[in-house]
Amino acid sequence: MGSLYDRLSEYGRSDYYGFHMPGHKRRLNMLGDEPAFAIDITEIEGFDDLHHADGILKEAQERASKVYHGDETHFLVNGSSVGILSAVAGVTRRGDTILVARNCHKSVYHAIEMNGLNPVYLAPGFHVSEYMNTEISAEDVRIALEKNPKIRAAVIVSPTYEGVVSDVEAISEAVHEKGIPVIVDEAHGAHFGFHPYFPENSNRKGADIVIHSLHKTLPSLTQTALLHMNGSLVRRERVRRYLHMLQSSSPSYVLMASIDSCIDLLENRRDELFVPYAKNLQRLREELAGLRRLKLVHTNRYDPSKLVISAGNTGLTGRDLSRILLEKYHLQMEMSAGGYALAMTSVGDTPEGFRRLSCALKEIDGSYPSEERNWKEDVKVHREEKAAGDLRKRKNIPCLPPPDMVYNSSEIQEMDCPVESRHWRDCAGYVSVEYAYLYPPGIPFIVPGERVSQEAVNVLQWYYEMGFSIEGLKRDSYIEVLTHG
Repeated sequence: MGSLYDRLSEYGRSDYYGFHMPGHKRRLNMLGDEPAFAIDITEIEGFDDLHHADGILKEAQERASKVYHGDETHFLVNGSSVGILSAVAGVTRRGDTILVARNCHKSVYHAIEMNGLNPVYLAPGFHVSEYMNTEISAEDVRIALEKNPKIRAAVIVSPTYEGVVSDVEAISEAVHEKGIPVIVDEAHGAHFGFHPYFPENSNRKGADIVIHSLHKTLPSLTQTALLHMNGSLVRRERVRRYLHMLQSSSPSYVLMASIDSCIDLLENRRDELFVPYAKNLQRLREELAGLRRLKLVHTNRYDPSKLVISAGNTGLTGRDLSRILLEKYHLQMEMSAGGYALAMTSVGDTPEGFRRLSCALKEIDGSYPSEERNWKEDVKVHREEKAAGDLRKRKNIPCLPPPDMVYNSSEIQEMDCPVESRHWRDCAGYVSVEYAYLYPPGIPFIVPGERVSQEAVNVLQWYYEMGFSIEGLKRDSYIEVLTHG
């Protein structure tokens, strides 16, 4: 098979085009002509120390703070996940109650488990026809805070993986009325605020902590991210302490150089990058608006950089559509779900890449329904055929009900109770001790300590029959549950 490096080099020379992260799209070389090995150092004289920055790294983080309009900014080399873990741990004490949007990334649930927190879950809206979560309501936030006066912080994700944006300003106002901080996982919105075509970033919307994944939507290397702190409600020293504990004690200078180079682009070459990108993206969306069977999906507030391509009435699943785009057109999507595929765009995209995607989708769109059988044979998706038929028959996939939390995730891990592994078809009514999620996007269907609902079982089986891998489980198709749960 050859080494990983050889495989990557071969892929890099191929004509496969990536509509996925990282946002540099393998073409914007921010590190100049120096090979990575030549600039890979440790904390030597003159190059500062990320954990005690007082020189060049301190200056670089201050510049990032200025560019993003944050009060205080920290470089993250372990991705947004370490920022989320540090933020949640830093604003709470063990055993505290925390308000959490139920569509948050798994790292939020890990933070809850690590700090023994009691979550109050807040359900987002739901796009029934596409089986896609939408935004968090500020009014729902207010209601939850009134019902649960012990809440000490709130966490939401905006934008979501699919680009759904919540009203962060209104949510922040609601949370601040209670004198507590709001954390916004804005990992997918690092490009916000740099062109009027995109929303403003949450530092300017009143959020107390904002986490950005530079590598997702901007030209920066994988694992690079930022954590911003604002205002006076955050105990900043506690967040810093957790960053020191949870980040690598040997942070990569290659990754930090990538962050700093990305910030330089945003500060000094913003218009050069964003003006043509916004123009090309807007033109692409206008072209795709003419699709007849496929369709672009978006909500009232959304990030236009995310192209959510619904299979519509083609009879395909999102997985089918992704495989056609990959195998016939050499276009790699970021994610596929039950009824749609997700293409991520960035300033690193080229007009040629957009043209290829537009032509491919128009050709697929014009091929249905008369040539559906030929397409299925071409991409060898026999495994998904039954699920695709089920998808055509089932107009409304059930929305998951509010989670029935019996124990918090920390309690369930420490309990000395008999556990058994049951096929998920037989788990309804039992209390789970495992997570179950698709990755991407990493949003759990089931969290440890929750009673498994029949709706959750149906959703897991639905995705499984379409060929998706259900992650978080020790054994395929089985969930560990409390025997007497």
